[in-house]
Amino acid sequence: MVKLNKIYTRTGDDGTTGLVDGSRTAKHSLRIAAIGRVDAANSALGLAAAALRDGPHAAAIHRIQNDLFDLGADLATPGEDFEPSEMVLRVVPAQVDWLEHEIDRHNETLEPLRSFVLPGGSEAAARVHVARAATREAERAMTALAESEPVNPAALAYINRLSDHLFVLARVLNDYGASDVKWVPGANR
Repeated sequence: MVKLNKIYTRTGDDGTTGLVDGSRTAKHSLRIAAIGRVDAANSALGLAAAALRDGPHAAAIHRIQNDLFDLGADLATPGEDFEPSEMVLRVVPAQVDWLEHEIDRHNETLEPLRSFVLPGGSEAAARVHVARAATREAERAMTALAESEPVNPAALAYINRLSDHLFVLARVLNDYGASDVKWVPGANR
């Protein structure tokens, strides 16, 4: 369990931050940028959960938020050993499998799309769309990091699948797609 007695340490005043392995890296490094984007996506999900209040969708979002903390810990642990252990927290394929199951389960309740969907509809769906866009930003930051340093393949799969899940969830929150706002190509020309 994490215990935070003091919020500030002053160790980052020089523009660096500590990683799980004890090493330090620049706060503007690709690794920290990816962690920051994951945090932004998690925050956007918190806003979406607040719109849902309680219920199964809010509970699912809270589960995902916990997974995103796991993802942040994974990214904060450099190296090429992606096996989880008692001392190393890694995203695992079972977390990706859960997202895929949820996507399939929700998608069964939706009519097939015949148009692209604009981010909007209900307030809850719009907030989930914001979280989906933030998740895509996190994915881009993670793939940029993966070009120069090893990144857990399960973590990359998780963030990719999460944006798909959020797209489907937004449709569910829009009365199972009935309140989706459809894109009309060239409507304003």
